[in-house]
Amino acid sequence: MNPITDALWQRYRGNNDLTARSALLAHYLGLVHRAAHEYVRRSPRHIELGDLLSAGTVGLVQALEGFEPARGLAFSTYAMPRIRGSIVDELRAQDWVPRTVRERQSLLSRTHARLEQKLGRAPHPQEMADALEVDLDMFWKWSRNLPGAPMLAFDSPVNEAGNRAPLSETLADERNELPGARIEHAETLTCLREAFDSLSERDRLVLSLSYYEGLSHREIGAVLHITESRVSQIRTRALLRLRSEIEIREAA
Repeated sequence: MNPITDALWQRYRGNNDLTARSALLAHYLGLVHRAAHEYVRRSPRHIELGDLLSAGTVGLVQALEGFEPARGLAFSTYAMPRIRGSIVDELRAQDWVPRTVRERQSLLSRTHARLEQKLGRAPHPQEMADALEVDLDMFWKWSRNLPGAPMLAFDSPVNEAGNRAPLSETLADERNELPGARIEHAETLTCLREAFDSLSERDRLVLSLSYYEGLSHREIGAVLHITESRVSQIRTRALLRLRSEIEIREAA
């Protein structure tokens, strides 16, 4: 360590100074870049450096939370295994999807994230189809053939033809609870919890910061040292994966 980082660690550990925490993240971010570049050089061409940087940053955050300066160990020695572990988890998460499916999933994810940022809400299926320059039938075909499907807006029609009531009008009124509804609700929560736990550490972190902590994309980007658009992409893909995991469990 050096006097500057010593002072930052003392402020962070002693006073829970979040400014010092951000400064430490920025100071050690080079470890993430080093590890990410090592892995991307020997990975398949479809692996994006940005994905590995995001995953590695999650490992860096974990290392910051668990590191104890008083033990005398160099932070880089403590952090690198966790950074590399997060990157390896990301590589494994991407490995099971065929290349053509992965490319289409990436296109849908980027388009969904861009429209969500532009509209301030989840896009409707027709808006997705228009942005992709395909007809609605082709959009639904692409969605069905992916491991997960884009999240629909709350007021989107619930079928492909678009001629049924929106989702918001089909949900049951909690005041008119049917027999067994509580049991079904508990089972749904269990399924959701298991699906969430199956996500990568990075995906869980982004979703938690977004939905539990209520942070904006800009605030999450500041925490993870990535751009707002990158946060939006990660969040959208995490939701896709979450939905896919839920569907797998419901079908079992």
